[in-house]
Amino acid sequence: MNEILFFGRNKNPKLIKNKPNKITKPIQFKFENENENEKQIKQISSSDFSTIFLFKNGKAIEYLNNEYSNQNPEKIQIEENIQKVTVGYHNEAILTKEGNVFAKGIYINLKNPKQFINISSLIEDTNDRIIQDIVSGYSSIYLLTSNQNAYGIGSNKFGQLGFDYKTLKETEKPILIMKNVSKIFSGNTSNHVFLLNSNQELFGCGYNYWGQLGLGESMKERKIQKLTKIQNIPKGKIIDIQSGYFHSIMLIGNENENPKRKIYSCGYLEYNGFGKYEDIYEFTEIKSSLFENDYDNILDISVGYNYTLILKRKGKLIIFGNNYYGQLGTGKTENQLIPIQIQLPKLRFNEEISNYHVYCGFYKSFLYYSPSSFSNLEEDLIKLFERKEFCDISFKTENGEIIEAHKLILKYRLKNQNQIEKLKEIISKKSIKESNQIFEMIYSNNSKINPKLYSEIKEIINSNEKIEETMKRIYLNENEKDFIIERKEKQYKFPKLILIMRSELYRGMFLSVTNDTSNKVRDYSELSNKSFQIFEYWIYSNQIKNEIEITQEIIDEIERGIDYFQLNQTNPNLFDLLINKFNNQNQTSKKNCFIF
Repeated sequence: MNEILFFGRNKNPKLIKNKPNKITKPIQFKFENENENEKQIKQISSSDFSTIFLFKNGKAIEYLNNEYSNQNPEKIQIEENIQKVTVGYHNEAILTKEGNVFAKGIYINLKNPKQFINISSLIEDTNDRIIQDIVSGYSSIYLLTSNQNAYGIGSNKFGQLGFDYKTLKETEKPILIMKNVSKIFSGNTSNHVFLLNSNQELFGCGYNYWGQLGLGESMKERKIQKLTKIQNIPKGKIIDIQSGYFHSIMLIGNENENPKRKIYSCGYLEYNGFGKYEDIYEFTEIKSSLFENDYDNILDISVGYNYTLILKRKGKLIIFGNNYYGQLGTGKTENQLIPIQIQLPKLRFNEEISNYHVYCGFYKSFLYYSPSSFSNLEEDLIKLFERKEFCDISFKTENGEIIEAHKLILKYRLKNQNQIEKLKEIISKKSIKESNQIFEMIYSNNSKINPKLYSEIKEIINSNEKIEETMKRIYLNENEKDFIIERKEKQYKFPKLILIMRSELYRGMFLSVTNDTSNKVRDYSELSNKSFQIFEYWIYSNQIKNEIEITQEIIDEIERGIDYFQLNQTNPNLFDLLINKFNNQNQTSKKNCFIF
């Protein structure tokens, strides 16, 4: 079931009917179509004219300004599985599982701006058309390819594509901006962009009238029309940069193991969070008692047109900036020049708020529950194999690149265990790209692998068996009750239930790979034996045993554990089944007991 809080401008489009145009305190958002309320939210993206809700099943719906649509909401008609959506003021973009990007907008398709077109297919280099990330700016869209190249499309009015406006006003075809890019940062209200390379060097271009690029007082030009290295970057790892029209916010983590995080800001005097009535031209730390000894509790940040939201643990939200539409959630409409903290309403998953996200869409604000893993089976397995601390077998490519994998999974995917040595031999002679394709085949049954490569490995890979069946065999093998990974003289233990991944035949019956980074072994000991039996039975049957009686303690314990295990909920919902059974049994008996 969805958990979405909404506040701010309730117009263009009107998301909640029978409510005022300004909602100044967070309220629950519900879809009018009850079926949508049962789908788990993956992402929300919003502009002044449209809002898109992306669900975990890869489908999306869009609320449009009534001036642009007679039907509200509309399903987005993209046949491919949608992985990410972004909405700018003048554009929308959709990234699919296949790595394609469909986009629309007045600077994207001048002939028909309301029609989605595949802009990734317009990249001249045909080997660079697989996209791994997308970002929307105010009137531009940025693409990050699997080869770590950054492209831009749309308006270049302020030089936000990295070219002089006199030579390039706009483009309907993606153009290469920069190579060796690890991350692109912009915002749906921004006319400026940041590009981070693999060496943690930050570059920026675009609108800089109030110093929102953080280039320093010596760079006060209104337009920075070529990529410029930002020199005075705070020490530490850049975790995120969120940009509005007037200002930018940077989240920095320490370089060492200390998890503390710091907030830096630059830009326009009223919205930069310092309350000093002066523009800030370099990224400068916001020092506040709200952050002291508490930086490690910062979970998520988002920036709207002229305001900022910072989410912390325990349901606390730090806010500052413009509040004309109530987008700060204070219950009032007065602006807030320095950070203050508000307490959010009680949330369903409040004890594990780490899976909540904040999102600012121009003057609209959202807080929504989105478990950290939404990927399907293939992506979960690839994610698992990419985590080096949980790998136990390495392959070296011809150019010295080390690729690491999991022996247990390979054991079941290869026709016999002796084939591991054969696989090593094949991998050692391949490029990184070819090696990754081979691993993708092993871990996901991806049929799009290069035919020549497939011919080399088809004799050793058990490709006729569905990957779901492989995982079930691992789990059902009584000799291997746990998934054990030995790494650097440490042993990591995962219950094999974690490997029973989702498939279309077994809707919602899996636990995603944990995102725990504490090097602690996670198992099911957090649940009592009685609760775990209920939990395990439900995973395989979507039912609660009739002979079991439910107590409130059991309900509370499982509800706490559900977020801990990052379980993808299904319909019927486990909590609904528990509560209904609890209520029914209490109608006939005042006594709560647990019977098997």
